[in-house]
Amino acid sequence: MAPLTLVMVRHGVTPMTLEHRFSGSGVPGPSLTSAGRVQAAKAADAVYQIGRRSWQDLPSVDRVLASPMTRTQETGGAIGRRLGAHVSTDARLKEVDFGAWEGLSAQEIVARDGDGLVRWRDGEIAPPGGESLDDVADRVESLVVDIAGTHARECVAGPDAARSVALASHAVAIKSLVGRSLEAPPARWSRLWPSPASLTILQLRVSQEGEIVERHLLCVGAPTS
Repeated sequence: MAPLTLVMVRHGVTPMTLEHRFSGSGVPGPSLTSAGRVQAAKAADAVYQIGRRSWQDLPSVDRVLASPMTRTQETGGAIGRRLGAHVSTDARLKEVDFGAWEGLSAQEIVARDGDGLVRWRDGEIAPPGGESLDDVADRVESLVVDIAGTHARECVAGPDAARSVALASHAVAIKSLVGRSLEAPPARWSRLWPSPASLTILQLRVSQEGEIVERHLLCVGAPTS
């Protein structure tokens, strides 16, 4: 069938981004900074240009999903306004839950839990009270499987048309989906880094039964400003 394209958009910068503190899904905030709102607007325009002035071999985005975190709601809202599209919320797009590490710097985590941070980045453990990298990949993957199933049903019912969906999400969630799609071990996922307000594009080929049979990574962390 015609391909399905996922355009993953990392949110713009927040105060926690600038302070290099671990900002997960344990709390709804923080909001974007003024610079982050500008980044979100530029990312929204970049998404709008897909299939128009850039990535002209891809269909234009006509559906937007966002994680429930404040920063992605704001970023997804900017995309939705630019496209004139409704934004749906899906908790499976949320950032990793850092548990007891929420709000801490890397230095503070090392002082608290020694090599725990390295072991988490290698996919060996979850933070105290939080999620492992595989936990994050499992829930994001479940959303992608659902989107693929919807695409298959729409293609079977007609028309068999290529579609693009924008996903406003977070660094670890995006890296986890990319890593899982490449069949790379979690210890390698930390080598990926989608910068704030960047685009990561993954194209899927789906069977009539909704099974994902091919994945093609078109770009990772493409800047939008």
